[in-house]
Amino acid sequence: MRLSLVIKKENVDLEKQVNKLNNFLVLHKSIKLVLTFLILGTFTQIKAQDRVPFDQGKKYILADVKVVGDISFNPQTVVTFAGLEKGQEITVPGEQISSSIKKLGKLGLFDEISFYVNRIENDSIYLDLNIKELPKINEVKFVGVSKSKTESFIKDNGLTNGKIVTENLITTTKNYIEKKYKKDGFFNTKVYITTSKDTTLTKNQVNMLVKVDIGEKVKIYKIDFEGNKNVPSSKLLGSMKNTKEKNFSHVLKRSKYIEAKYQEDLEKIVNDYKKIGYRDARILGDSVTYNKEKNAIYIKIKVEEGIKYYFGNIKFIGNTVYSDEGLRSMLGIHTGDVYNGVLLQERIADKSKPDGEDITNLYQNNGYLFSSINAVETKTTDNVIDFEIRVTEGPIAYFNKITVVGNDKTNDEVIYRELRTKPGEKYNKGELVRTIREIGQLGFFDPEKIDPQFKNVDSGAGTVDIEYHVVEKGASQIELQGGYGGGGFVGTLGLSFNNFSARNLFNKDAYHPLPMGDGQKVALRLQASSYYKTYSLSFSEPWFGGKKPIQFSSSFAFSQQYSSNYQMQKVDKSKYINITSLSVGMAKRLTVPDDFFTLSQSISYQQYDLHNYLYGLFTFANGTSRNLSYSVGLTRNSKGFNPIFPTYGAEFSVNGEFTLPYSLITGTDYATLGDQQKYKYIYSGNSYVDNNDRVVNAGDYLDKYPSSSYVSNKVDNYQDAVADPAKVDQEKYRWLEYYKVQFTGDWFTTLYKKLVLRTLMQFGFLGAYNQDRGVIPFERYYMGGDGMAGSSIDGRQNIQLRGYENGALTPASSSGDAYGATVYNKFSLELRYPITLKSSASIYALTFAEAGQSYASLSDYQPFNLARSTGVGLRVFMPAFGLLGIDFGYGFDAVPGAIKPSGWQTHFIIGQQF
Repeated sequence: MRLSLVIKKENVDLEKQVNKLNNFLVLHKSIKLVLTFLILGTFTQIKAQDRVPFDQGKKYILADVKVVGDISFNPQTVVTFAGLEKGQEITVPGEQISSSIKKLGKLGLFDEISFYVNRIENDSIYLDLNIKELPKINEVKFVGVSKSKTESFIKDNGLTNGKIVTENLITTTKNYIEKKYKKDGFFNTKVYITTSKDTTLTKNQVNMLVKVDIGEKVKIYKIDFEGNKNVPSSKLLGSMKNTKEKNFSHVLKRSKYIEAKYQEDLEKIVNDYKKIGYRDARILGDSVTYNKEKNAIYIKIKVEEGIKYYFGNIKFIGNTVYSDEGLRSMLGIHTGDVYNGVLLQERIADKSKPDGEDITNLYQNNGYLFSSINAVETKTTDNVIDFEIRVTEGPIAYFNKITVVGNDKTNDEVIYRELRTKPGEKYNKGELVRTIREIGQLGFFDPEKIDPQFKNVDSGAGTVDIEYHVVEKGASQIELQGGYGGGGFVGTLGLSFNNFSARNLFNKDAYHPLPMGDGQKVALRLQASSYYKTYSLSFSEPWFGGKKPIQFSSSFAFSQQYSSNYQMQKVDKSKYINITSLSVGMAKRLTVPDDFFTLSQSISYQQYDLHNYLYGLFTFANGTSRNLSYSVGLTRNSKGFNPIFPTYGAEFSVNGEFTLPYSLITGTDYATLGDQQKYKYIYSGNSYVDNNDRVVNAGDYLDKYPSSSYVSNKVDNYQDAVADPAKVDQEKYRWLEYYKVQFTGDWFTTLYKKLVLRTLMQFGFLGAYNQDRGVIPFERYYMGGDGMAGSSIDGRQNIQLRGYENGALTPASSSGDAYGATVYNKFSLELRYPITLKSSASIYALTFAEAGQSYASLSDYQPFNLARSTGVGLRVFMPAFGLLGIDFGYGFDAVPGAIKPSGWQTHFIIGQQF
C-alpha cells in the first residue's frame, strides 16, 4: 500500500501580506487532518516483516524525490524550496514532510501539494511530490465600464499578464470595484468574475472576464437630525454642501451619496457649529440605511450641541517683535465676541491661503521662518473662554543659497531675474509665494509642478537654502490651416516662439531647431486667398537692456484686399486697398502703489491707401487715410500662478488711446466744409462737373447719395452745386482724430477646492474732440458671438457675448448696415472646473452667464438695458496649438431688427486670451 500525504491549499496570495497568517492557519489545520488520517490508516511495506506501528513514524534515508504533475518550474528548484536533500534522514510520518508542505505553501504558487511514497528499499525511501500550479492570467477583459476605467482597475488590482489567479485575488478585485462605485453613489453595483481556459493557450494560463453591472445611482430621499435644539435642521442641511436630499431644486448639487463627501460634510456641520459658538458640538452617531423599494438612502445624524461660548480675555505671550495691540488688531477678535474656533485658527494660520493675512504669515514675511503661534485655552468660566496666544519667535532666518533645477531649455538668467528670494536677504514667505507666481507667469514651465524645496534649514545659523524645481513645457505654437471658403482657397501659416533667443540668431550651434531660451517672443503669421493677403511680424523682449523688467514690443503688418464680388466669385485686382501698420511700445513694472502695477505706453501708425477701391468704410475710391495714435495703460495683475487656469487674484486695467487734435491745430471748420467750392460738384445740364472737369450723371449721383445732407433735391438752374462726399471725407479722414477709453476688471475666486468663479466687467467709449467732425467710423466696437470674427480693416474691436451671432448686438444705421458702436458695457460670470492641468494638455469645463450691450452714441447709452445669455463650454490648451474651445450659448433676447430670442448658438474658440 502506498503512503500518501495529500493537501489542497486555497486562498493563498503571498503578495498580499494580510493573508500570510491565514495561509499558515489553513495549512496547519490541513496537516493535522492528514496526520490523523495517517495514524488511523494503515501503512503496508512491500516486505511484510517491516510493519510500522500506528503510534510512531519510522526513520528512513531519503533516496530521491521525484516531482510529478504539470509545472513550469525546474523540479530541482521545487525540491530545494521544500527543504529536502538526498541522503538526509527523515521520519515518515514526521515533521520533515509537514515542514516541506508549509514551505511550498508559503510560496503562493500552488493549488495542491501531495507527497506519495513511491517505494521503500531496505532503509531507503523514494518519494513522489505531486504539485498542481495555480493558474496565471493571460488576458483580462472588462465588460460594462469605459476604457479608462478598465485601465485603472487593471493597474490598481495588478491584473497583469502572468499574475497568479487565486480566490483571494478574485475576491479582493470584486470588492475593490464594488467599493469604488459605492463611493460614487452606485450602491447596487455588482461585479462577476470568471476565468476560462482556451485550448490555444499554453498550459496553466486562463483568461479572466470581469462583468460590471453599475446599476442606477442611489439618491438620498431623506436626511434627519436628532439632538439639534438651537440650530434648525434646515441650516444643518445647508452646511452639507455635497450631500443633499432628493429635490428638483438641487441642480448643481445632486442628491447622490458619496461616502468621502459625506464624511467631509459631517466635519462641516461641526465646523459650522464652532463658527457660531458651539465649541463642544460633535456628531454622536450617524446611520446610512438603504431602502431597496425606493432605491434610495435614508440618513440619520445625531448631534450634541453643547452650550454656546464666548471669547473672554485674549493675551499674547512671547511676542517682542510686534506689540499686543498690533497682533490683536490682526487677530480681529474681541472679548465678548461669539466663540468662533474656525475664525480663530484662520487668523492665526490660514492653511487655505498661502499668502493670507494672518499672524503666522506676518512673522514669516518678516524673516521669522522658525516662528510658531498657538492658541491655548487657559480658563473656562461658565460659557466664557480665555485664551493665550503663545508666540515663539525664534531667530531671524536669511536666504542662503537659491538654485533652480529642471530648466533644460530656458537660460538660467531668464528665471533668476524673476526670483524675489535673493541670497543674503531676510526670509520672506510672501516673496516665496510671489516667486512661484512669477515663474508660472513666464509660460515656459508647468505651473502646477513648480516646487520650492527647503534645503539645509539651520535654526542655529539662521539660514535656509531654497531649490526651485521646474518642469519645462512647450513654449512654441504653430498654426497651419488650409480650406476653401468664400469661393476661393484660404491658407494660413502662423508661428509663435515664446522663448526665443535673438542674440543667437547667427550661432548655428544654438538651433534646436531654433535658438531658444532667452524669454523673447516672436510671432509670424501669413494668410492669403483670392481676395486678400496679410503678413504680420511681432517681437517682444521682457527685460529690455537686461537689467530692469521693462518690456519692449514692436510689430509690423501689411494687408492688401482686392475688390470682389462674392456672389459671382470674381476678383478685380486692379481695385485694392493697402493697409500698413507699425507699432512700438514699452511697459514698465512699477513699485508704487505696489509691484503688481504695470505702466504701458505705445505709439502706433496705420496707413490706408486706396486704389480705385470703393469700400463701405470710405466714400472715396482713391486717396489715403492715416492714423497716428498714442496709447497708455495702467494694469494691476495679481492673478494666480497658472495663467491658463488662475484660481485667485484679479486683473484691473484702464487704457486710453489718443490721436492729435488736428482740427484744433489746423483750425479747419468742418461744419461748413461741404460749402467750400473745392469740395463741390457743379451742376451743368444733366451732369455734375467737379473742379477737375470730371463729369458724373446727375441721376446716378442722386441715386448714389439720396440721403446725403450735401445733396440738394431741387436743382433749379445750371449754377446749383452740391458737396462731393468723397472730397469731404477725404479731407475729414486724411488724419484720423479720436480718443478711446476702456476699463476691464477681471476677478478669480476659488469657491470650493478646484471650482473657480471668474467675474468680468468691461466698459469702452470712443469719442471725438470736434463734434462737427464727428466720431470716426474706425476703431468701433462690434458686440456678439465669439469675439474673434470680423474684419480688422477698420481697426474694429470685437466684444465677445456668447449666445448671439458675431456682431449681432452692434447698432445699425437706418439702412440696416452696421457701422459699429461708440460705447459698450458687459458683465460676465463664469464657473470653471479643471478636468486636467497637465503640461501636455490643460482642459477645463465651464458654465457662464453674460449680459451686455453696445450703443451708437453716448446719448443712447442705457447701462441696464442688456442682452442676456447663458450656456456651457469647454477649453483645451495644448502648448503646440494654443487655446481651443467650444461654447454652447443661449441668447434670451432678440437682436436689433428681430422679434424672437437669439436662441442657441455654437461658438468655436481658437487662440482666445485666457
